[in-house]
Amino acid sequence: MLMICGLLLGSFVLGQRISGTVGYEANQRSDSTKERWGAAGETVFLMPGNLQEKTDSLGRYSFGPLAPGTYTLRTSMEGLGLNEVSVTVTDQDIVQDFYFHQFYSRLSGVEITDQTNSVNWMRNVEGMGIYAARKCELIDISRITANLATNNARQIFNNVAGLNIWENDGGGLQLGIGGRGLSPNRSSNFNTRQNGYDIAADALGYPESYYSPPVEALRRIEVVRGAASLQYGTQFGGMVNFLFKEGPQDKKIEFTSRQTGGSFGFFSSFNSLGGQVGNLNYYAFYQGKRGNGWRANSGFQQHTAYGGLRWQISPKFKLGAEYTYMHYLAQQAGGLTDAMFARDPRQSIRDRNWFQVDWNLAALTADIALSPSTKLNIRNFGLYARRDALGFLGAINRIDPLGERDLITGAFQNFGNETRLMHKYSFLKHPAAILVGARYYQGHTTAAQGLANAGSSPDFELINPEQPEGSDYVFPSRNVAAFAEQVMHLSSKWTLAPGIRYEFIRTASEGSYQVRNTDLAGNVIYEATIADIRSRDRQILLGGLGTSYEPGENLEVYANISRNYRAITFNDMRVANPNFEIDPNLRDEKGFNADLGFRGNAGNWFNFDLSAFYLYYQDRIGQVLKTDSTTYRYYRYRTNVADSRNVGLECFAEADLFRMLGNQLSTTRLTLFGNLAWIDARYLDSQQPAFDGKQVEFAPKVNLKTGLSLSHKKLKASLQWSYLSSQFSDATNAISSPNAVEGLIPSYHVLDATVGYTWKWFTLEGSCNNALNRMYFTRRAAAYPGPGIIPSDGRSFFLTLQVKI
Repeated sequence: MLMICGLLLGSFVLGQRISGTVGYEANQRSDSTKERWGAAGETVFLMPGNLQEKTDSLGRYSFGPLAPGTYTLRTSMEGLGLNEVSVTVTDQDIVQDFYFHQFYSRLSGVEITDQTNSVNWMRNVEGMGIYAARKCELIDISRITANLATNNARQIFNNVAGLNIWENDGGGLQLGIGGRGLSPNRSSNFNTRQNGYDIAADALGYPESYYSPPVEALRRIEVVRGAASLQYGTQFGGMVNFLFKEGPQDKKIEFTSRQTGGSFGFFSSFNSLGGQVGNLNYYAFYQGKRGNGWRANSGFQQHTAYGGLRWQISPKFKLGAEYTYMHYLAQQAGGLTDAMFARDPRQSIRDRNWFQVDWNLAALTADIALSPSTKLNIRNFGLYARRDALGFLGAINRIDPLGERDLITGAFQNFGNETRLMHKYSFLKHPAAILVGARYYQGHTTAAQGLANAGSSPDFELINPEQPEGSDYVFPSRNVAAFAEQVMHLSSKWTLAPGIRYEFIRTASEGSYQVRNTDLAGNVIYEATIADIRSRDRQILLGGLGTSYEPGENLEVYANISRNYRAITFNDMRVANPNFEIDPNLRDEKGFNADLGFRGNAGNWFNFDLSAFYLYYQDRIGQVLKTDSTTYRYYRYRTNVADSRNVGLECFAEADLFRMLGNQLSTTRLTLFGNLAWIDARYLDSQQPAFDGKQVEFAPKVNLKTGLSLSHKKLKASLQWSYLSSQFSDATNAISSPNAVEGLIPSYHVLDATVGYTWKWFTLEGSCNNALNRMYFTRRAAAYPGPGIIPSDGRSFFLTLQVKI
């Protein structure tokens, strides 16, 4: 009701606008003649409301419509100071320019060293999204001193509290992150996006991300927790959005080349082109990398390419087109048992296992300014991809018999449209905004499992493609959604952000699996093909509410609660072998997320975010071991095993030690950061005695990352220490098992160091991952890349040379 009232009032209370230009002012001659020019991409803040706008290619910005009242505008440029002014809106538009004075003649370009924090939270209204009263982080890649070539997630996400990270390989081929006690498996508990559109295999039916954008090509990463379900879909973990760079607006062409060499045969070549030609902005890159791996039988090669165009047809209309291609082939060293890991973590007893991925993403976008206060964004996107896993899938405590290998193939074809309308208006004499949107998504996935040849090369061909020995399925899916969110400032300090989302979800499976029984000599005595058809339609209504209060200009108390929902995935519906059965009454998982937090900053030297969360997860899907009363056969039964609740604290703080001591103009920064998460995650109300009251898997109680970063003119360096307490890999909290799939993941700590220096066009970077050479592991894999313990890499060194012209 508040949203509807706000929108109706906004239609009548149009208010006035504040606009202007941000730029430079420089002396040109001794007679003090001045020249002024605009600066693109600068940020102007408006308070109250905590709103922000980026300047366009001419340095122009605009806010409104605004109700009559007094507002504060603020903008800054590093080395040139902070400019803040109060303006009073009455019955006329106001023009307020900001020109920063320079005492030298204008050069062909101006280089600014911005020393803002590398991680901050997102503003109430940013782009085509509303983030008021939410737990959210914005990672600025240009401010990070890290090993970018290997996509080192420990360093990239070092200031995002509570992320559990799986380490699968030394090249950063796959990103596996989970938060608040949710599984990190291929980031499947996050809605993963690139430039605002989906990149996972199937957003609802198979939300696993085999493709990870190269960090060297990114400008920032947006992370929105819990309450992201209303805008971005139903995942419990939230949303992660990877934003690629765009071409510089002040150059027709800019070329960047980064060549990285490292331990264990690692080499990466990243090359990009970007620029602005008239009204057309373009950016493209190619990255190729390869390595032998820290363990035997773990080599890889990867190729990734991207091209993006942004065409500003008119001041009110912009079109965009993007295409991304990624392919990688990796040998899988397999897992280890606990005893093998203790003896030699670098060993491998699998040399015939391979994994390959092909990913094709395309998007067409349109941004339309319907009026100064109303914007429309249309995103059309599609995916054509496949992944293939080949090898001996038997338990790691069994010797590879060197016979025919198992091959699991999957192909993904989907497309979707997401359209958003943002309208800004005045409500109760304060700025407000409403976002409404709709989404259509259709997917088509095929999956087959059968036998491949008995060789050792990566030959991804089924012996019997027409009738695989394991299973053959088609998974059609469809999703229609509509959502609305609003941010209203009820006073200069109090903000309210209600939201609602409607979902129609259809998931289905059509296929068959093979039943084959043999005698003790291995002779087939019974063989049959069992048809398996399932379909499920449902409609869901999700709601949520956020609120925040600003006791001071740079302080905020925020709280939110929103419903979550996770539909049955394709893996939940598929029968892969006769020793496995599915509950015909299997239910979707549902629950809610709630946050209560306090964040802010002191001057320009300290910022923090302290919060508590409660995640309730109902009807969690899992597996239990059962016995057939007739044949006394043991089989695994997939059903809703229990509810769970995850409660915890997430704390982040960052301080510039030089500025803390009062040296505000120092060109040297020494920053101390730390993030700490404490989680207690337990199973509740389970009918399975083995689960009830047990600790939720992949939920370490303590997750700590801390470190120092130094910036002095062209020199940057960072030192980071990470610690995770022990965690379990299954719901029974088993300490160990013969196949090493179930068991304890012991606590571990890792030290990483990176240093970089820039001279004119050149940058030289060096890094050391796992500097203390700790032997540890982050996961026990049930299948690929295991099964068994997957050791993390030992100490490794990397050197990068960058040329930028």
